[in-house]
Amino acid sequence: MAEHGGAAAATLPWRYIVVEGVIGAGKTSLTKRLAGHIGALVNLEVVEENPFLVKFYQDRSALAFQTQLFFLLSRYRQQQGLLQGDLFAQTVVSDYLFAKDRIFANLNLRDDELVLYDQLATILEQRILQPDLVIFLQASTDVLMERIARRGRSFERDMNRDYIDALNGAYSYYFHHYRQTPLLVVNTNDFDYVNVPRNFERLFDQLRETFQGTRFFAPA
Repeated sequence: MAEHGGAAAATLPWRYIVVEGVIGAGKTSLTKRLAGHIGALVNLEVVEENPFLVKFYQDRSALAFQTQLFFLLSRYRQQQGLLQGDLFAQTVVSDYLFAKDRIFANLNLRDDELVLYDQLATILEQRILQPDLVIFLQASTDVLMERIARRGRSFERDMNRDYIDALNGAYSYYFHHYRQTPLLVVNTNDFDYVNVPRNFERLFDQLRETFQGTRFFAPA
């Protein structure tokens, strides 16, 4: 789902920015806040429309493959829309990285399912636009669970802590080895960039200049 942000109040050197993190990390909140600040186009992942998601959280082994394929194809369709648009006319901020689909697949699929998934994902990944910058929002599992409970989504009501903990570890491993684009890692445990304007400005300052490799931002 793509939508326009507000009037531009600032500019950044990055044209396509992706915000990533585990469930509850604050991806969508930062995506909307950042896009509104610079007048960017917002690209939001379609989550609630997945017809398998509720039952997946009730029985992950039974519905993992269907859930994963729906997300893979849904994300691919969104990415094709970005390719067909004119990214050079306006900055885009997205709340997901297409490649992160493999994190969930490796965590949830059986070996035989993973073989089929990998064949399809490998084909689709060849036609995906790479972002100019990825922002990875880190948080402890306890903080993630608190945020998930606070936002009160019905399909997340019975979210298993062990699953979130395993997902958190998988994300950390993935981004520890991530080299495809510049990466800004932000520790968000005690950092409210949504409700505290000064905190958002501190984070925004990290984005004003281009850089290569990985940078870490761990605000006190």
